[in-house]
Amino acid sequence: MRRMSVLSPVQIKEANAHLAAVHRRVSELERRLEAAERTVREQAERLMGKDRELQAAVRELALRKDREMVDVQEKLQDCEGTVQRLQTMMKEKDGVIAQLRHRSQLLDKITRSRPLLDNLLSYMAEAERSQSVHIPHLDPFPDHLHTPSLLSGTNGFMNPGPNDRNFSVSEDDTEEPGQDDAIFGTTV
Repeated sequence: MRRMSVLSPVQIKEANAHLAAVHRRVSELERRLEAAERTVREQAERLMGKDRELQAAVRELALRKDREMVDVQEKLQDCEGTVQRLQTMMKEKDGVIAQLRHRSQLLDKITRSRPLLDNLLSYMAEAERSQSVHIPHLDPFPDHLHTPSLLSGTNGFMNPGPNDRNFSVSEDDTEEPGQDDAIFGTTV
């Protein structure tokens, strides 16, 4: 058997110092590990907290976006309704403008026809005055067809006879067929 060698006190002292240094180093590494773990935990907690905050912010943004979209859609529908109402009003006003334009044209035609109407009224008045003088041999109507006035028919319109040489149609009367219906058949 071999004998175990005995360590000298210097070697024991050096070994003890080395063990103490290793123990200090292990303790220091354990402290650093605990500090690192604490830091990692704190960072993880902070990151989880920030993640929760970001998720809450994203949810809030999504809700706000949805509310804004609903508001925009309502405003769009209101605008479309307003556009429809304005288009309807424009069509109605265009119709009124067309009617007023037509009436204005009729008034222009009546105004241009005024001298002719004045002459016609003047002739009618003269015809009424001359009816009081009765000359039998110049009367184109037999006694049983004799009318009390040169104006016969309804509404006081003159019905000229076939032998009436003073009756004529001027160029103004023949310009627009149907003009009389438009002028006298419309209330202005």
